[in-house]
Amino acid sequence: MDLHPIEASALHARRERVFLILAGLFLGTLAMLNILGILRFIKLGEIETATWGTLTFAVAIGVLPYPVTFLCTDLISELYGQARANAVVWMGLLLNGWVLAILWIGGVLPGFETLDPATGGPVLDAAQRQPVFFEVRTFAFGATLASMIAYMAAQFTDVYLFHFWKRVTGGKHLWLRNNGSTLASQIVDSTAVILITYWVGGLAGVLNDESPLAAQLLLLIFTGYAFKFTVALLDTLPFYYLTRRLSVYLEIDPLAEHSGEEASQERAATEG
Repeated sequence: MDLHPIEASALHARRERVFLILAGLFLGTLAMLNILGILRFIKLGEIETATWGTLTFAVAIGVLPYPVTFLCTDLISELYGQARANAVVWMGLLLNGWVLAILWIGGVLPGFETLDPATGGPVLDAAQRQPVFFEVRTFAFGATLASMIAYMAAQFTDVYLFHFWKRVTGGKHLWLRNNGSTLASQIVDSTAVILITYWVGGLAGVLNDESPLAAQLLLLIFTGYAFKFTVALLDTLPFYYLTRRLSVYLEIDPLAEHSGEEASQERAATEG
């Protein structure tokens, strides 16, 4: 394959293409889950309690692909370093803003819907529903707002803790930084998403009037976290496998970053 002038070598081109795949999978998954978001909740089960009534275990469909984003950022962190992982996280935030902008523009531009003079919005149908685009737009606005706030907190927590454990363990115990960073950041994400989604009115079809609100919200947070916790544990094997294979394929030593930090600290201590 011929190299582009900006590609220094075949190895450099290979590394950049793998980074593009990981970043593209991360950003594509992020955009998909923000559109799907809270359009539908998957009912996992119910329990009847004497104190709190009927409590429902459910996860939003947008949660299903979300653990893939943490696998991608962990791989980028391990192979390319913290700076690149943070750059991808910031790009994800910009992508969220881009999704919101397109949804907003698509709603304000003139279309073929009959508008309600009183509200300026489309006339509701016999079932008191908006046209499909506006239904999706309303839900996506709520999901994306929740996602943007939770995403920033969770992803930066994930990247920070990943490198924190990498420094503490001297680059050893790959399973610890993979699972430790993801599981801690998922607590932040699950809590923020449910509380913000409730605040913007996105849980109307899931919550009931029989049980205490706090108990229902806590159960939804627990259910979402339990799903992410399980997937995070399951992705340990593919993370180990991909790290080992990509390290060889890309000729990258994941420990080199830590070794460089140690060498810098030793030099600074010597000079001091």
